Parts: sequence; C-alpha cells; structure tokens
Amino acid sequence: MYGHLGRIGSQALYFCVPFREQLLEYYSSHEIGADAEDNLLTCLADLFTQINLQKKKTGVIAPKRFVQRLKKQNELFRSYMHQDAHEFLNFLLNELVDILEKEDQSAKKEGGTSSPSEKTVNGPKNPQANGVQKEPLVTWVHKNFQGILTNETRCLRCETVTARDEAFFDLSLDIEQNSSITSCLKNFSSTETLNAEDKFFCDKCCSLQEAQKRMKIKKPPHILVIHLKRFKYIEQLGRYKKLSYRVVFPLELKLSNTVEDADSEYSLFAVVVHVGSGPNHGHYVSLVKSHNHWLFFDDENVEMIDESAVQTFFGSAQEYSSNTDHGYILFYESLCANKS
Repeated sequence: MYGHLGRIGSQALYFCVPFREQLLEYYSSHEIGADAEDNLLTCLADLFTQINLQKKKTGVIAPKRFVQRLKKQNELFRSYMHQDAHEFLNFLLNELVDILEKEDQSAKKEGGTSSPSEKTVNGPKNPQANGVQKEPLVTWVHKNFQGILTNETRCLRCETVTARDEAFFDLSLDIEQNSSITSCLKNFSSTETLNAEDKFFCDKCCSLQEAQKRMKIKKPPHILVIHLKRFKYIEQLGRYKKLSYRVVFPLELKLSNTVEDADSEYSLFAVVVHVGSGPNHGHYVSLVKSHNHWLFFDDENVEMIDESAVQTFFGSAQEYSSNTDHGYILFYESLCANKS
C-alpha cells in the first residue's frame, strides 16, 4: 500500500514545479551520493533526480528507497492497512522542515551560514538578543506551502477584536452535498457566535462575554493545498464513513475571503483521488497537469486525459452511486507572478 501511496504523493509533489526545482537544487548542492546517510529529504531528492534525469519518455521508477525510509521513520506506514494520503502529506512536509532546520543549526555550529533559500523571518537576528527566542527558519518548504490564518474574536460588549495567527500547510475543509470549493471556503470563514457555555474571556472586560469568531486567510500560500474532509466519524455507527458528496473544484480558483479582501488567483495542477466506498479500504490515483496537458496516474499506468474529464472526480450527486472516484486533496498554484 505504501509503495503505492508514496508513488501517488510523490507524483503530485513532483509536478509542483517550484518545489521540484528547489528539491533538485538541494540534491545537486549537497552532492548526495549512494553512501550518504538516508533521511526522507535525501531519499525524496534522490527519487526526483532519478525521474528528472530519465532520458526515456516512458518507464517506471519505483520509490523503493523512499518508501523503505518512510516505513523506518514512522510505524504507521509499516503495515499493509489502508493509510491516509492527507496524513502522509502532512507527515512528509513537516519531516522535510525538521531536517532542513537541523541542517541549518548544524551549519551554524560549524561556523557556516544558512543557504539563501533558508532565511530567518524578518531578516538577520539582533546580535545582542542573546537568550531571546530565535525567529523560526523559513525554508523553501515554507515558501511554497505555508500560508497564515488569523483567528479574529470580537467581544460583543466592548467591540475589542482579538486576533491570533497560525501557520498552515494545507486547509482542511468540511464538505456538504452538491457544494463547491468556493462555498466550502466561505463556510470555513463564516462568523460563529460564542455564547452560553462557549463564552469568550475578554481581557478588556476581564470577564466572560458573548463574542463573534471567524477564521480568515491572512497570507495566502504560493501553493494552496486543499484537503476535503471526506471521512467523517458517525456516532450512531461507531465508525468512520466516506462522504461521496459532489464538491465542484474549479480549474481556476479565486480566493476572496482573505484579510486584505483582495482576490488571490490560483490554477489547479494536481488532484489526489480516493477510489473506494469506505475509509478502511480503497486505492489512490492522481491527476496532474504538465505542459498544459492533464495526465492520469494509476500506479505504473499513465494516460493522457481531456481537461473535461477532471469533473468526473467531483463526487456523486446521489448518496448511493456506483462512482467511487472522488477528489480528496487538491493542489493549486498561485497565478501571481510577482509573489515572493
């Protein structure tokens, strides 16, 4: 299963061009050889380099070294049980960040400097700020995938707004039947009233007060990853159920619910599709856009598909349907050329 999931996850990330270019650059600048100590970053860089150097137009490269390292690193991925593509992506991106941060710390201990693509937030640190907590490192993983959400809570008594920022690598959206990504994003940012037992402690009023709370996107990421929450725990059943809801995801997306209220435009370039009727079994396939053509990947099988075929993976309009192929993770790239 995990050779398969590792392959599907790698395909979507490989066609994320800025991420791929920076990973290939990492590989060449670090001169990773066969005798190098393995970690997930070196294994993924090695896999991408093998694919990139492939002269043939056809053929298969199995991600054996990468999958072996993945299983060694995390016991969740050692079994043949059906595993979750979203958990895999989260684990992988966070692990890459951890490795880059450790490498940066080692380089500084040895008197080196961090690479130009791995700068600290807000420029150089204050040399006099000994003992003060350092700003986190911004790696090229952050630069591609990280966005910032702001959680705004407005006290209904004094109107004071409390804002708390949090970083994200992907947005997990609740879904409804016959909806769209746009409506899911609106629901994600909708205003919620905190009252009764959920009252908010306002620092200015020094007491619990009714309040309104909403989540907005403060800084949209360069690569917007959207995870559709298709697996829901049903208390009456005592287990998870797959929601086969039809959720329309456009090829071009305008992200309008941002703090600045300025539209951010994105283009879809990859979809990870879950095939199966339930959460504990099934299969993953992926759709990727390369050189203005859509490709369908199902393990070793690859075929070109028409752009209109993407909509067959929106989901099922009826609760009971023979269609079990549903878009699960969506990858959008910002169309803003001047984005830093």
